Amino acid sequence: MAAPGGARRQPLLLLLLGLMHCASAMFEVQENGNGTTCIMANFSAAFLTNYNTRSGPKNVTFELPSDAKVLNSSSCGKENASNPSLMIAFGRGHTLTLNFTRNATRYNVQMMSFVYNLSDTEIFPNASSNGSMTAESITNIMADINKKYRCVNSNQIHMDSVTVTFHDVTIQAYLSNNTFSKEETRCEQDGPSPTTPPKPPHPSPSPPHPSPSPEPENPSVYKYNVSGTNGTCLLARMGLQLNITYKKKDNTTVTGVFNINPNKTRASGSCTAQLVTLELQSGSVTPLVFQFGMNASSSRFFLQGIQVNMTLPDARDPTFKATNSSLRALQATVGSSYKCNTEEHIQVTEAFSVNIFEVWVQAFQVEGDKFGSVEECQLDENNMLIPIAVGGALAGLVLIVLIAYLIGRKRSHAGYQTI
Repeated sequence: MAAPGGARRQPLLLLLLGLMHCASAMFEVQENGNGTTCIMANFSAAFLTNYNTRSGPKNVTFELPSDAKVLNSSSCGKENASNPSLMIAFGRGHTLTLNFTRNATRYNVQMMSFVYNLSDTEIFPNASSNGSMTAESITNIMADINKKYRCVNSNQIHMDSVTVTFHDVTIQAYLSNNTFSKEETRCEQDGPSPTTPPKPPHPSPSPPHPSPSPEPENPSVYKYNVSGTNGTCLLARMGLQLNITYKKKDNTTVTGVFNINPNKTRASGSCTAQLVTLELQSGSVTPLVFQFGMNASSSRFFLQGIQVNMTLPDARDPTFKATNSSLRALQATVGSSYKCNTEEHIQVTEAFSVNIFEVWVQAFQVEGDKFGSVEECQLDENNMLIPIAVGGALAGLVLIVLIAYLIGRKRSHAGYQTI
């Protein structure tokens, strides 16, 4: 049985998505019968959804409301039978689901899905179709066993036609004492945890944890293009950085960070009506593949898949392979381009992720080998709004001081009389 948490949020004015957001809400999942809590989650979330209207595609932004409920179909899972899941329902038939898995040392939200009902005219006015749609993706939400996952900064999960932005997140599954652990695993967006416990004088037999790599330099930005029989089908300007977690020959776990050097990279690719592929060969990376798909109903392209084959000489298994063909990142309308100056982090698998710097990409319809009209990423829009909001606040403060000065001056003159 699932116990709904006390979701308390104030309907404050928003300065667009991500700049100001509502308060976090608490959700809990309990074991049937004994009331033991197995999942706790505290976060706020905003949804950016693209859907078709009678006049064409439209983007709509909405938030997880204060009356969101934990469904009874949420589960603590059964060993060797099913995994824990948190299912949150709101509005007229919308459901956000987090499915958890674990291994010996870590747990993660292995799959996130969002079911949204186009019949809800308050959120989806003038939708050209009714019924429910489903979007899903793997996530980069993961933590060590018996530690809570903590992420103060915004974290975006990209799915087909939907981007979910989480704020101020605390999540823990496989709870051992009915409450959040004091220890935490911080997300990459927050950087390393501000406090690191001292190492014991003698090594303990605890499971190995990934060792952080030194902070690398940002990769060089380079413009790639792919052409077919009908001309250019892909323009991509970006810097690429690979993050790979693996076991070394001494059985320690490390996370390696590898920049793609454009001067030592050979690019190729292919164009079809439904799939555009960019393939990069760079030193020990043989190859790194990006696949872009298209949603014909919404006329939008997106990064659909990433695949990597790489040689790691110091690894216990020198050949590293990873692939994911169900991504929903870097989305824009066909004929337009997607641009993001802010670094984007894409979690491909639990052991492999890609950091993309200063990305500017356009797939399928490319006119004259030039980027089309730009659709800015949400992260850039948020960063632009922050100085605007600060400037507005300062202007208001100056105005208040000026008004106070004028009132004070008027009162001081009122104390004198003409003789």
